[in-house]
Amino acid sequence: MKHIYLDYNATTPILPEVLKEMLPYLKNLWGNPSSPHWAGEKVKNAITTSKERIASTLNCDPDEIFFTSCGTESSNWVLKISNLLSAKKNKNIITTKVEHDATLNTCQFLQKYCNTDVTYLDVDHKGNLSLEQLKSSINEGTILISVMYANNETGVIFPIKEIGEIAEKHGIPFHTDAIQAYGKIPIDLKQIKVDFLSISGHKVYSPKGIGALFIRKGKELIPFIHGGGQQRGLRSGTENIPGIVALGKSSQIILRDFEDMYSQKLEKMRDSLENYLLNEIKGLTINSDTANRLPNTSNICFHNIESSALIKALSYEGIAVSAGSACASEKESYSHVLKAMGRSKMEALSSLRISLGRGLSERDIIFSAKKISYWVNKLRSFSPQQ
Repeated sequence: MKHIYLDYNATTPILPEVLKEMLPYLKNLWGNPSSPHWAGEKVKNAITTSKERIASTLNCDPDEIFFTSCGTESSNWVLKISNLLSAKKNKNIITTKVEHDATLNTCQFLQKYCNTDVTYLDVDHKGNLSLEQLKSSINEGTILISVMYANNETGVIFPIKEIGEIAEKHGIPFHTDAIQAYGKIPIDLKQIKVDFLSISGHKVYSPKGIGALFIRKGKELIPFIHGGGQQRGLRSGTENIPGIVALGKSSQIILRDFEDMYSQKLEKMRDSLENYLLNEIKGLTINSDTANRLPNTSNICFHNIESSALIKALSYEGIAVSAGSACASEKESYSHVLKAMGRSKMEALSSLRISLGRGLSERDIIFSAKKISYWVNKLRSFSPQQ
């Protein structure tokens, strides 16, 4: 049975090119980059190369890139340290109701243990936020705005350029979780007023356990993790050299293949999938702003079925899809993103997230669309609502 993976927003496979570049640092180049001898020097240079490669994709200075264990750590670093550094009495953070748990749970922690006020911006039925609500939420105590670049469940892209301009006008630091956007859409940090930006390796064909944080020069941030003073004293801990090398190589591949891979190929396949399903299945809703989303992401409500049953049926056929964020799937009854968009619990529990990536073909997409159509209609035939 052929396996077709349609859950690239959850994680991605390691590309052969990336693995090939990693292997020497797992076998022969095993020195500690902080060591002053030949074994350390050989691996220390790899950090510099990877920073340069990542910076090329973001149009920033390599010295503005700091490596972390994952995107979650990067976001925690910004949120918690921004709160710690502020001398304001009535601290306020502005974020949205549809953020990843890395942001939402950190904000809830700050509310509970630091008495920090958090404003959670609404989104409309297409998943878009209101810039007017953002403007009206800013007050004297606002210490940080943290809004994701693109939503991990619906693919909706937020107006990061405009938010950055609003933040700069009010002198408020701005952080964006770009974990889903990085590698899928262009990000130019010379053109947008972002102060901090989080990325994660396992979303861009590198292994799990590596991430990075962009910190714009001139913006204050102190260490979140203390120790030996690595990375210019801002992020201690012996560097994960194989992971750093992998993320650097993935970034080089992003730059090389961007136009063909993301702007054209994936968007075309996603649209083919949706058009087939729209033609073959009645009672189907796309949970997104279809004109303003990532090229690889489709979130679809198949009314009158349970997505959990559909996921199991498709897995039996060798097709991997999800109901939303992998990080939240075990503890949430249904998607907080779809709830914020005004979907009912029943609609949320009838929705699938399909996310595409490298290695897929048009044949895979049509095969998957046919199987989805077959199983939706079959499951509906068992439903008492039919």
